[in-house]
Amino acid sequence: MLDILQFTFMQNAIVAGLLASIACGIIGVYVVVRKIVFISGGIAHASFGGIGLGYYLGMNPLFSVLPFSLLSALVIGLVNRRTNIAEDTAIGILWSVGMALGVLFIGLTPGYAPDLMTYLFGNILTVPINDLYLMIVIDILIIASVYLLYKEFMAISFDEEFAQVSGLPVEKLSLYMLCLIALTIIVMIRVVGLILVIALLTIPASLSREFTDRLDRMMMLAVIFGTVFTFTGLFLSYYLDVPSGATIILTMAAGYMLHFPFKGKNMKTA
Repeated sequence: MLDILQFTFMQNAIVAGLLASIACGIIGVYVVVRKIVFISGGIAHASFGGIGLGYYLGMNPLFSVLPFSLLSALVIGLVNRRTNIAEDTAIGILWSVGMALGVLFIGLTPGYAPDLMTYLFGNILTVPINDLYLMIVIDILIIASVYLLYKEFMAISFDEEFAQVSGLPVEKLSLYMLCLIALTIIVMIRVVGLILVIALLTIPASLSREFTDRLDRMMMLAVIFGTVFTFTGLFLSYYLDVPSGATIILTMAAGYMLHFPFKGKNMKTA
């Protein structure tokens, strides 16, 4: 089994899996606690417009999806907070518009769009070194942001009204958190793709919540769960010769279902 570690593509895949697990474990906890999974899904799918734009401009889609996903996060957050449009309606509209723009840009691109399925469904075995550098920078930004704003993020996650009364800039903090979610999605695109990104963002965090109520411990457990599931799915996909993104998600789903027999046995710790 260890002989495959000599290959550069497998080394890159392991690093990419670890970086994605760190980002998802940290930000996924906020997504689960704040119950904003649908908003995260809207950001992810709206970001497809950035992928299409990258193909149209002839550049790396990950670099074009970066500003596009951040803009999608800000638009969804502002529309949700400053208009009377229902949240699910606004997300559905922006979700569809982003996907439509992506399809339009790809349709306008001459020739065939290479590796498009990789961005939709992921292929961790094909992550190039340049994408790893971007993922490392994003992970550092996420870790630094959560470290510096840990108490503020915890306040708006558990009681937004109390945070508002306490004088915290709730709207700005919420928008910044959505931007961090958008960055996390970029980290995960190469691993599981835009279509499956929500599972990687929520399953490890949701499972960690079954063991503890403390936010910091939830994050640590989510990172551990994500890493174990991702590596297991990675090696299974390699040896079974099946799509890596789908295998990673199915491994996570199986791991999550295995905890149900123990759910009623007081699993949580302080």
